Amino acid sequence: MNILLLGATGRVGSHILEFALGEGHHVKVLVRNPENMQTDNKNLDVTEGNVLNEMDIQNAIKGTDLVISALGTDGTTTLTDSMPLIIRTMKEEDIKRIITIGTAGILQSRTEPEILRYQSSESKRKTTRAAEEHHKVYELLEDSGLDWTIVCPTYLPDGAHTGEYRVERDYLPEEGKMISVPDTAEFAFSQVEDDNYVKSRVGIAY
Repeated sequence: MNILLLGATGRVGSHILEFALGEGHHVKVLVRNPENMQTDNKNLDVTEGNVLNEMDIQNAIKGTDLVISALGTDGTTTLTDSMPLIIRTMKEEDIKRIITIGTAGILQSRTEPEILRYQSSESKRKTTRAAEEHHKVYELLEDSGLDWTIVCPTYLPDGAHTGEYRVERDYLPEEGKMISVPDTAEFAFSQVEDDNYVKSRVGIAY
């Protein structure tokens, strides 16, 4: 499988890269600073560029089968500014599958199912800015016609890889409090060959 991975130098993205290379996939990464890549692998293709530049995305996406985006919010609008470019480029290249990392805030609220968690009393966050960014991406993907999956972790410490966690479509698993970065990455990567959650948000927690 030829995978385009965005956000490969981030917390979740770096673990997704390890899983993908470990399984023998060919991975292309688009990064602003190639010198930050610590991985050396014959199946890794590092392309210098910016997700806010549509031509850079076009150059990186050629020859790939699917896109995994582990782009974060980081106090910017990079996430929402880049997604329309990614979607448009995927359509131009006839690539249907995209897996992204979201947040549990954009899952449905259990107490108020007609709204999202970040809009409800379930959310303990003092600011909703990051969730609003992820919400916009969710809406863009819903309208895209692509085969998308948004993996939505709750509190996300670095933690250890356990391989044992709970997932639920559209909701955070009951009493879910946290999930480690490596376990989130493992589940996200598993969606490369799993179509059970196409066109779905997936809550993940221990």
